[in-house]
Amino acid sequence: MSDELLDEFIRQYIELQTTDSVLFTWHGGEPTLRGLDFYRKVVRLQRQYAGGRHIDNALQTNGTLLTDDWCRFLRDEGWLVGVSIDGPEHLHDAYRLDAAGAPTHAQVLKGIARLKQFDVEWNAMATVNQATALEPEAFYHFFKEIGCHYLQFTPVVEREHGEVAPYSVTPDAWGSFLCTLFDEWVRCDVGEVFVQIFDATLAGWIGEEPGVCTMARTCGHAAAIDADGSVYSCDHFVFPENLLGNIRQTPLLALLQSQRQQAFGRSKQYALSRKCKGCQWLFACHGECLRNRFVVGADGDEHQNYLCEGYRRYFSYVAPAMDFMRGELLAGRPPANVMHLFHR
Repeated sequence: MSDELLDEFIRQYIELQTTDSVLFTWHGGEPTLRGLDFYRKVVRLQRQYAGGRHIDNALQTNGTLLTDDWCRFLRDEGWLVGVSIDGPEHLHDAYRLDAAGAPTHAQVLKGIARLKQFDVEWNAMATVNQATALEPEAFYHFFKEIGCHYLQFTPVVEREHGEVAPYSVTPDAWGSFLCTLFDEWVRCDVGEVFVQIFDATLAGWIGEEPGVCTMARTCGHAAAIDADGSVYSCDHFVFPENLLGNIRQTPLLALLQSQRQQAFGRSKQYALSRKCKGCQWLFACHGECLRNRFVVGADGDEHQNYLCEGYRRYFSYVAPAMDFMRGELLAGRPPANVMHLFHR
């Protein structure tokens, strides 16, 4: 992204906010490849255009290029860092290799160690693929061992030539993974380890916004901007058919408020399959992400979520604990009391 476009983007993005706090999320690709000077420029521009607003920044990185200078900057500017790491070495290195095909786990751990050394706030961002899904206990215990208190993970569902890629997680494995992980968490770690999907599920149980777009009723709030100023409906839909326009020609606010973007956001709710509409767990997942709705049912019902059966198994399994935690919250008591019911 050129300096001129960066200036324009930051100004427009701050101006369109309706609250006193503004969050920028920097990701790629690997955003640290852009160099530290780029982000120093970002901070200067944010201060120039802040207009009294509080600015927060989040950086999503694989952690391999973090140096002392990087960590000093991140600490001094108060940035939150999400580190992509897929659990213990043998699971992470199954797919996260460098350009030469070499493993990266050790480098990522060094990056995390530097973040800790400089007291940078960080969380872990993992993927659940066909390998990690088979070892949920090892996956979860690893993150506890490295001192991770905030964990989010995304199921890998990719298609190649019209078929689900072999490294994708299966619906059955996804459901089993979530249930096993929940068992580990609900016995000992509620209130100490924050797992995004469990927090989002509890939010759905009490009728609150889940804080994660995949579980929300509508979407369209996670637009992405490319280096040339092109804006897309979502960072999972950076395709020509989801191009909203370019901030060089059309203001960012107009692009995000366009009928096309509003229709994209509403489509999550309006394009639900008949199966979803009749599901008892619709309130908890709202059909999950649009990108995973590519299954055609035996009755010809379209737009069913590939991971549906895994989610149904998970919601059924956690329902008693979620009911209890909901009751505790409504009574003004900590949901962590649920651990008394399940503690070994």
